[in-house]
Amino acid sequence: MLGQAYARITGNFYLVMKRDNFYDIVNFKTPERLIFDLFGCPLSGMALETVVKLGDFLGFTGDAAALISKILEYYDVDTRGIGYIFAPPDSHRRRISETVNIDEWGVTYKYTGLYWDIVGNPLRDASLEEMKTYPFPDPDKIPQAEFDALRIQAKELYENTDYVICASHPTYGIFELGCWMCGFDDFLYRMAAEPEFVHCFFERVLDYQKKVSERYYYAVGEYIHYTSSGDDFATQSSTFMSKDMFDGLIAPYLKERIAFTKKLSNAKFLHHSCGNVESLIPSLIDCGVDILNPVQPVTAEMVPSYLKKKYAGKIVFHGGYDTQNALPNNAPAQIDEEVKEFAVSVKSNGGFILAAAHNIQSDVSAENIDVFLSAAKKYK
Repeated sequence: MLGQAYARITGNFYLVMKRDNFYDIVNFKTPERLIFDLFGCPLSGMALETVVKLGDFLGFTGDAAALISKILEYYDVDTRGIGYIFAPPDSHRRRISETVNIDEWGVTYKYTGLYWDIVGNPLRDASLEEMKTYPFPDPDKIPQAEFDALRIQAKELYENTDYVICASHPTYGIFELGCWMCGFDDFLYRMAAEPEFVHCFFERVLDYQKKVSERYYYAVGEYIHYTSSGDDFATQSSTFMSKDMFDGLIAPYLKERIAFTKKLSNAKFLHHSCGNVESLIPSLIDCGVDILNPVQPVTAEMVPSYLKKKYAGKIVFHGGYDTQNALPNNAPAQIDEEVKEFAVSVKSNGGFILAAAHNIQSDVSAENIDVFLSAAKKYK
């Protein structure tokens, strides 16, 4: 394996464990140690304010990138992430004011104090013909220099470290993009009443996804261990649509995207969806999803131990430690014990990557974050 070869070259038999453990986990074998992810998967990081707060707590200095690098080293995090969602130039993207931006798809965002919230949908109430002629970003306009730089970064990590490397998704998901461009209410209505509009929109987005993916994975595909897509299919209590609607409208396009990606790279494919997606897991497996993130344990169906038992040997889970209630509210000693119990419960026979249930927000104290990350390092 790559890790063993690296160990022979460097003589460092500790580093070999990271990639070997990853392969054990994704092949449903008990690893010697769990893989612990922070900032590897695009949805396993922290809010910027939280990064600064933890950096101050630890006595670290520097800009955000420097702080993240120091945090990853300090807590012996096993993963490293590369890549981002591309924004082709000469698109709709522009800045309106200090608090209002329009992205490359023409979606308008307003900063509301903590997040950039969507306030304008360019395809709301659009006809089928208007949607067909609406100008999408041009993937051919993405400068090749961006792909070349990512290739250099991925190659360096692959050849000179033993970190597990995740390539962030280069494009948005089809469903979430539809909701953003039309508005949730408008697009969900169309899924029920205007499937021709939805299929046509998804076909256009899939074409864009494949053109960007071809350039992206040609650059980094041989140097990564897993990659990702993101598309939220659920609220915390249930899905936005029935399983039948998902299988008929969304699954064919996700399946084709994943199959296309796997032709370009041997990397495992992680899909991110917030909320209670348990009813869709069989469909996601059929689509080719290898790893499901983030496992938000807010309902009985999404409790890590339940998922691991029900889907043993079929799909790997990523995340699972509650960031909404446990991490911001529990006492440090309780967090330490919970992480220990969590790690023990998911280690046997692989199938689980240890991480927070989602990005850690600014409502979590630096002390609690430190306890969580230290426990993950200690018990993984």
